[in-house]
Amino acid sequence: MNTEVLNFIPQEEIEGLLARASEPDWPRLKDIFAKALEVETLSPEETAQLISVKDPEKWDAIFDVALEVKKKVYDNRIVTFAPLYLSNYCVNNCLYCGFRRDNTAVERRRLSIDEVRAEVEVLAGEIGHKRLIVVYGEHPSSGIDYIVDTIRQIYDVRVKTKRGYGSIRRVNVNAPPFSVEELVRLKEVGIGTYQVFQETYHRPTYEYVHPEGTRKHDYLWRLYVMHRAMEAGIDDVGLGVLFGLYDWRFEVMGLLYHSIELERRFNIGPHTISFPRLEPAINTPFVQETRYKVSDEDFKKIIAIIRLSVPYTGLIITARESAEIRDEMISIGVTQTDASTKIGLGAYSDRMVEQELNRQQFQLGDTRSLDELIRSLAAMGYITSFCTAGYRCGRTGENIMSLLKSGAEGKFCKLNAVLTFREWLDDFASPETRQIGERLIEKELEEIRQQMPDIFPKLMDYYNKTIDGRRDLYF
Repeated sequence: MNTEVLNFIPQEEIEGLLARASEPDWPRLKDIFAKALEVETLSPEETAQLISVKDPEKWDAIFDVALEVKKKVYDNRIVTFAPLYLSNYCVNNCLYCGFRRDNTAVERRRLSIDEVRAEVEVLAGEIGHKRLIVVYGEHPSSGIDYIVDTIRQIYDVRVKTKRGYGSIRRVNVNAPPFSVEELVRLKEVGIGTYQVFQETYHRPTYEYVHPEGTRKHDYLWRLYVMHRAMEAGIDDVGLGVLFGLYDWRFEVMGLLYHSIELERRFNIGPHTISFPRLEPAINTPFVQETRYKVSDEDFKKIIAIIRLSVPYTGLIITARESAEIRDEMISIGVTQTDASTKIGLGAYSDRMVEQELNRQQFQLGDTRSLDELIRSLAAMGYITSFCTAGYRCGRTGENIMSLLKSGAEGKFCKLNAVLTFREWLDDFASPETRQIGERLIEKELEEIRQQMPDIFPKLMDYYNKTIDGRRDLYF
């Protein structure tokens, strides 16, 4: 690698931009808004200016435009998923993580193939999830062979429901950084998005919280994993930062620089960006000791700034956060969230009700069921989409980038959101949720009839077939 490549997260340059940035006046702020509304990635200078805003009235405008950008690109859809932890053995010793190697308070486990199947039968057959994010520790016992075998098993499960069948149609992966050869195997098994969070882009902090003598200590190996994923043919990648390890302002700039680098090198930016905050974990004092905790007010700013700075990307908020925070952030620009979340090994099939921190990486803030979350979203006017059609129709990578930037992807997904939402309501919803959901579908159908009259008859044909029990119809 040459020097230019090694420095795509230039620490001194970022620090200088943040130090020099001044609060933009209204004309300048409106120019930044206009660029974001054209779904163009902001420059580091423009993002630093957003970060420097102090005026509450300007922040209100930023929040409003962030939601406007989200609606332009993704409409009123929210995608849901569930995390499935498959192994918590780990060779790393990250100071903030409940699963770190030296934490003897954690019960270690790796699910067998039969146990994986039992978890999926609950997730797909009883709850109604269509997407998972599978999570693995970095350890020889859960290497690439185990990951490939478990993903195959997940895709193989089909479970009867009230009206149709349940299955997982997209498996996203949160796993260690792999070599190109290993990533090719993930591509071949049919993964969706490949997530590796940098945790912190501030290299001195990164090397401190990931001690020497561990695999994760290598900052550049982790930083360049998305380059390797693209080389392996995986064109949907997910970036993320664990907010609370270092100054959030620097981390937001790091996410932007990483996005710009991927666009420059591959013409494909991140499919998703995640922004988890540090949460309590058993026997993990670092979480209480950090001086970079992110307040709820700053968290809101982070999400709005990322939505404007990388306007095409999906934004993921997880059940780490409270129900109140998640509901508020969805109205700023979030597009994906989890529900019915359990992060203990084997927790779904064990029917865990209470959180057991000795089985979890951290403590959850929101344990609402998928039914409860969907009911809440529908009451706010958001349709839950279980669509995975784009990935099977080639709407990934560079193809989806152009569709997202033009707003066309939102139209495809609106149609499929209605069909998959109808599926879920018939197969899994409680009577109360179904009633609220059906009122929302009526509104969505009328909107489609008015905006896309040419395709409306075909949609209604698919819709009626779905009501009759057909499944997985899509545009």
